[in-house]
Amino acid sequence: MEHKKTYYSKELTTPVGILIIEGPITPEQLAQYEFDPGLIAFRPPAKQHQAVIEIASLTEGRIIIARIENTIIGYVTFLYPDPLERWSEGNMENLIELGAIEVSSHYRGLKVGKALLKVSMMDDAMEDYIIFTTEYYWHWDLKGTGLNVWEYRDILGKMMSSGELEWYATDDPEICSHPANCLLVRIGKRVNSESIQKFDSLRFMNRFMY
Repeated sequence: MEHKKTYYSKELTTPVGILIIEGPITPEQLAQYEFDPGLIAFRPPAKQHQAVIEIASLTEGRIIIARIENTIIGYVTFLYPDPLERWSEGNMENLIELGAIEVSSHYRGLKVGKALLKVSMMDDAMEDYIIFTTEYYWHWDLKGTGLNVWEYRDILGKMMSSGELEWYATDDPEICSHPANCLLVRIGKRVNSESIQKFDSLRFMNRFMY
């Protein structure tokens, strides 16, 4: 499968200045930008910056960023699912994971996450993919936001809907381990029924187990 990537950008006017939302970004471009010190959700900023550059280097990898001048203040990643997870078991070339979406704690409340997802879906090539993301409450910044699990989940759902991702059921044990955990999915317009059925079989792998 050919992984086409068409660059898009838009400006987001905010109280702290004009943000540029753009991508997919090349590894070379990413290396030239600074990583905001508030991007600490997954690992220290310098290490996460390097991880994002590596994802952008993958054939299927896509990085959409939000930046103010030369400083990245938010990003979203798309790549093939982890080989150790159930979602990779179908060996589907048209199944990609929204692996991470993060906005610096210094720039929250500016609708940056929604803008990142909207720009991500501007590329017509996304209509060839099933895009999914798994959300676990233990990854959420409940302390930093002051929200409880259900408030955070509600805001997360609204943000993901701006990228046309919807709640989907699954029997994945980790997702089923807490009612706030969830699977969100966007099925592109050109995805065939065979691929959808294959994805459904990944969503429900335990239906015949007793």
